[in-house]
Amino acid sequence: MFNEFLTAFNQQLTPQVWGVVATSTYETVYISFVSTFLAMVVGIPLGVITFLTGKGEILENRRCNFILNTIINIGRSIPFIILLLILLPVTRFIVGTVLGTTAAIIPLAICAMPFVARLTSNALMEIPQGLTEAAQSMGATNWQIVRKFYLPEALPTLINGITLTLVTLVGYSAMAGTQGGGGLGSLAINYGVYRNMPYITWVATIIIVLFVMLSQKLGDMLAEYVDHR
Repeated sequence: MFNEFLTAFNQQLTPQVWGVVATSTYETVYISFVSTFLAMVVGIPLGVITFLTGKGEILENRRCNFILNTIINIGRSIPFIILLLILLPVTRFIVGTVLGTTAAIIPLAICAMPFVARLTSNALMEIPQGLTEAAQSMGATNWQIVRKFYLPEALPTLINGITLTLVTLVGYSAMAGTQGGGGLGSLAINYGVYRNMPYITWVATIIIVLFVMLSQKLGDMLAEYVDHR
């Protein structure tokens, strides 16, 4: 039984196929990290502004806060597979195609932006109210309060949120791969399903699981390292 399994495994995972696995793994890492970075670039400032315009905060503005919260909630409510299809014209306009790893980054990043914004806003809400009063008593400006007090205080929670975003996008990148986005998801479909090579699907799944576990572990360690509370 084991010999039959080993023979079938070796027949499906030839050196050439292992090269394809390595390339697909790189594509998944590339897609996940770049889309997470882009989501941070937009999502963190959006979350900060949403928090600052909330009730009782230093830039309180109910109308602005309502609009931002509505945008974030709507963005988080749309299932990724639907968003992927809706954004096909946008993706084609930006990168010139809807296929490939770079094209997959666009819907992944846009999907994660409201998620990061909500995580950022919630992280800032955990900051003790007395911190604002202490910063203001020292004559800090609003920008200094955000940069020197709020963000450092919320940094461990933000790191955990970014790690969660990265882990989520790894799974979403596999979903994007089924629609021509490249990476391990595309590998599992093209080889595991269309070519009836199930062992490749298992290898792709194991690599994704290991990548998620490693990312989570590194994120937890980094959050613990910067947490001086």
